[in-house]
Amino acid sequence: MAVSGVDTVILAIIIGTLAAIVYSLRIMVLMERRIAKIDINLERIVMRVAAEEKKIEAEEIKIEKMLKKRKK
Repeated sequence: MAVSGVDTVILAIIIGTLAAIVYSLRIMVLMERRIAKIDINLERIVMRVAAEEKKIEAEEIKIEKMLKKRKK
């Protein structure tokens, strides 16, 4: 059974399409990894900001107590 020109073109299109799908999946996996890293970094930043916020609130409470003592 001989392979005609049309069969070759169809096979090339199918193989090209499959290669494009595999490449797209690879890019999607890489992007997902990048997004995961960004998410981790954002979480770290939020935790640092929250810790700083707690320190500021504690300092604010301390200052308010000192001011109340001065008024009395």
